[in-house]
Amino acid sequence: MKVVIIDDDKSSGKALADLLETKYDMEVLGCALCGLDGLAMVNRYQPDVLFLDVQLPDVNGLDFLDKLSGFVHRRCQVVMYTAYDEYILTAFRKQAFDVLLKPINPQELDTIVRRLEKEAEKEAEKELEAGKEAEKEAEKEAERVVGAGVKNAPVANGKLLFYTNSVDFRLVDKENVCLFQYNHEVRCWEVVVADNRKPIRLKRSVKSTDLLALAPHFMQVNQKFIVNINYLIEVVDNVCHFYPPFDEIDYVKVGRLYRKKLIDRFLSI
Repeated sequence: MKVVIIDDDKSSGKALADLLETKYDMEVLGCALCGLDGLAMVNRYQPDVLFLDVQLPDVNGLDFLDKLSGFVHRRCQVVMYTAYDEYILTAFRKQAFDVLLKPINPQELDTIVRRLEKEAEKEAEKELEAGKEAEKEAEKEAERVVGAGVKNAPVANGKLLFYTNSVDFRLVDKENVCLFQYNHEVRCWEVVVADNRKPIRLKRSVKSTDLLALAPHFMQVNQKFIVNINYLIEVVDNVCHFYPPFDEIDYVKVGRLYRKKLIDRFLSI
């Protein structure tokens, strides 16, 4: 899960970030020291989870919650993070997912993380079901074009037509696709293909369900990566290793919520 922390106490925020990354399957994308920087960080990274301090130098964390909906484009669970228990009731009334009191109690943090993981698993299941439905539709029709604002059209001979903007496109052989990766900097998916030094950036409206529907051998291994399992050799320490020409790729990790599905897929081959 992708995480952003907003806490005006730098050492406290860093301690929480270190704990989340070392003990749990979480990626802390940034720590902001004030509400304004926090909003910019949320808008940029679109995290799955936000740990939000109540007492910030420029805005009250509870007021921050009221502004948050204008900056997130997907579901973001908010854990209020405070030394003052009198804010708990108001936090829940403002739809906070949970409240973590300072100083951090490891058992309380573990309980919250487990709840977050269960919620994320539910969302992943929904996304998987949506992907299956989309795959059924794709099997009934011809190959589909992925593009924003353009209806999908058939493509012949196993080729995929990826729109990179409103007018430009790239024709790619489906079998040359190693993986799709989500670029948080520009908030869009990219496709990694053979004989192309840089990933091909897709339009922002492309969703993971669109990509999963392109072929049965495309499988999601975490929220950031969808891989072509025909290129996958092995998974070591949760890192995917691929056949040439993609053997230098070593940054694709299998998320805990996706690991069982990946193993089941291999067992069914």
